[in-house]
Amino acid sequence: MNRRSLRRWIRKDGMKALWFLAPSLIGFACFYIIPFIMGIYESFTDGSLGGILVGFDNYNEVLSSGSFHKASVNMLIFTGIGVPLVIALSLILALLLNRPLFMRNWLRTSFIMPLVVPVASVVMIWQILFDWNGTLNAWLHHFHKERIDWMQSDWSMSVVILMYLWKNIGYNMILFLAGLQSIPKDYYETARVEGAGRIRQLFHITLIYLTPTTFFVVLISIINSFKVFRETYLLAGDYPYDRIYMMQHYMNNMFSSLDIQKLTAAATLMVGFIIILVTGLLSVERRFRDNLE
Repeated sequence: MNRRSLRRWIRKDGMKALWFLAPSLIGFACFYIIPFIMGIYESFTDGSLGGILVGFDNYNEVLSSGSFHKASVNMLIFTGIGVPLVIALSLILALLLNRPLFMRNWLRTSFIMPLVVPVASVVMIWQILFDWNGTLNAWLHHFHKERIDWMQSDWSMSVVILMYLWKNIGYNMILFLAGLQSIPKDYYETARVEGAGRIRQLFHITLIYLTPTTFFVVLISIINSFKVFRETYLLAGDYPYDRIYMMQHYMNNMFSSLDIQKLTAAATLMVGFIIILVTGLLSVERRFRDNLE
């Protein structure tokens, strides 16, 4: 590359954009990419800072751990139940609020409010509701029903799922509303002229053209389901009831015991699973979009 072509390359808009992005890229690399690469390396060693390579021994120990199995199964159950529920409910709310309704703006604001509430405040509200001496048990006692230890019983998974729905349904609803409002109104007018009813318009127009938004909402919902540790940790502590012992609990306990190798091995497995899942969803979405075009 001669001097003239190098100068032309530097003057390109892409290079200018790179200079603007450089501070953020450097910070992202220093605090995320480099530590993650170092963590992957640590997962193949027998000790931090100068440990020798032991291959996949740490991964074998993690995969044979009963705590890891329990955390993985609970995480899959939570994601398998919570994600379809939050997608279905947020889509229904978006369809309702996309139409002229009484107090529509107030309803939109009420569903968005949980997004701006800090996690600690959210947990405090749910503790007031589901504590042994909380509001819900007070109602049960008032109606002469037995109190339930919600967080130390099989109900604990339902409580966490409800918290996840309450926290994330507003954000997904906003995304669906944006997707609904991007669909041209001419499609519906043409369908009505041709005699298509509302159900047929829903399945042949709305859901079809909402597919890219739906795939994005699915990805965001899955990622958010893996971040539910904050709520469960503040609600139930380091070692919660077995039904809500999540993957992040396992990794947090490994960190508390300074077992960095198992921690990084579990984190690498979790990231690998997310990457495979996201790649599969993106490939399905790309094929669907190509067929639609």
